[in-house]
Parts: sequence; structure tokens; C-alpha cells
Amino acid sequence: MEEKLSTNDSNLKITAKKKYALKKRRSMGSPVWLNLMYVPALLLFCVFIFYPFFNGIKISFTNWDGYSQAFSWVGIENYKRMLDDPNIGTVIKNTLIYGVGSTLFQNLIGLFYAILLNQSIKARGIVRTIVYLPAIISPLIMGYIWYFFFQFDGGALNDIILLFQDKPLNLLANPELNVWIITFVNTFQFIGIAMVIYLAGLQSIPADFYEAAELDGASASKKFRYITLPMLMPSITINVVLNLIGGLKLFDVIVALTNGGPGYASQSLSTMMYKIYFASQDAGYASALGNLTFVLISLISITALIYLRKKEIA
Repeated sequence: MEEKLSTNDSNLKITAKKKYALKKRRSMGSPVWLNLMYVPALLLFCVFIFYPFFNGIKISFTNWDGYSQAFSWVGIENYKRMLDDPNIGTVIKNTLIYGVGSTLFQNLIGLFYAILLNQSIKARGIVRTIVYLPAIISPLIMGYIWYFFFQFDGGALNDIILLFQDKPLNLLANPELNVWIITFVNTFQFIGIAMVIYLAGLQSIPADFYEAAELDGASASKKFRYITLPMLMPSITINVVLNLIGGLKLFDVIVALTNGGPGYASQSLSTMMYKIYFASQDAGYASALGNLTFVLISLISITALIYLRKKEIA
């Protein structure tokens, strides 16, 4: 018996020594040479993110045309011009519609699909794949696919409309509708991503919570309100922030469907910046618009992130 006790004591001492050594190693941190592994990624980040960002700020204070070597400093003239631009209000409004509208619809429909396809129904794997499939297509290609559906001359939708009336509808040239058509196409393409994130959140909720609620006689609506939604807040945060960023910088779908027209009726800040840089050869003003886009996206997305994080269950 004494031998067994002494053996156990020695084992405990060895285990304690190992734990102490491991704790000491962790407290010492990583070796210095290991931190050098970050250098290549840091260099790439500086070259492709920091340098273009600060160079864009510099260009916004010049009258550079984007091509020639000659340019002069104009101070804040490009920013004054932006404030006086009669089209900037329409463009900012469109950008907000693309961002907020896409976020709202993608989250509502994506959550609906996730709840529906989280049930034990036949062929749910196939349906999930079909819903997610548009997300793997290039946004530009997706825009052209829908263009052939909405186009005035020979579009699939107008072919159906002509069965009931004499004149086709020029939907993409209608300033009151084309912004919402673009929002719809963007929503349709990325519903699948929102659905997958919500599915992951739903499957991480313990079944015990629902069983306890059923024993207390809670209805389906109360279970959704008091269990599902609070437990899904991390998924909601991820989806909302990603959708806001994607919608506010929307570019490809707009170019494919309307190219920002008619006039500036469906332009976003991204397409306006592109048009001014390449069509008007005004890199200084385009850079000022790019900085406005950065500030707008940062303010809205960070505000949403902070607000939604406070709603998450600790």
C-alpha cells in the first residue's frame, strides 16, 4: 500500500512539473524568430492596402487626370466640388438603398430559408444547394443574366407582358424602379450566404432549450422570440455587417443592368467613381469620391457592428 501511495505521489509531482513547465513556456510567449513569419503577410498588406489607401488620399488633393505625369495640388477643391455636385445626393441615396435594402431583404429571406431548411424535410440538401448556387456566380455574369430577363427589346419578362398588352415595359430605364431591380438582383444572388450562416447558428442552439420551453407550454412564436432570435444574434451580426459592406460598395450588378443610367438615376458611389475616373479622366475627383465611400461604409458598418454586439448574449 505504501509503495502504491509513493508511486501516485511521484506521478502527481511529475504531472505538476509538466503543467508548470507548460504554463511557464506559454507565459514566455512565442520565440522571436516565429514573429518573423508575419513579415511577408504584413508587407503584402502594406503594398496592396496601405499604400493605395494613402496614395488615394493624396491624389484627392490634386487635379491629376489618371494618366499623365503632370498634376498640381488643388487643396480641398475636389471636396468642395463634391458638395456642389447636383448628382451627389441621388448617388448617395442610391448607395444607401443598395446597402440597407439588400441587407434587410437578404437577412429576412435568408433567415426564412434557414428555418425552413433546418427542418427534417425531404431533399433539403438539394434545396440548400439550389439556394446557395447563385452566390458562386460572378456578380457581373449574374447581372447580365437578369439583364436578358428585364431588357426592353426581347426580354423574357416583356415577352410575357406582350401576351396581355400591346406595349412592353422599359423597366431598367425607369428611375423609380431600376434601383429596386438592382437591389432585388443583389439580394437574390447572396441569399444563400445569409442562409448558410443562419443554418450554422440554428444548429448550434441546444435542443434542451426548446424542450424546456415546450414543457412550459411556450408557443412557436414565443420560442422564436425568446430562444431562437437571442441565440442567433452572433449570426445576425455577421450577416448584417457583411451585407452592408457588400451592398454599399455594389458595382458589378449596376454596370451589367443599367450602367448607372439613365443619367445618374441608378449610379452608386462606386460606379460614379469609376465613370469619373475613366470616362472623364478626373482621378482627383474620383479619389475624393472613393474617400467618401470609405468613410460612409466605415461609419455605417462599424455603428451596426457595435450596436449588434451589445445585443448578443454573453
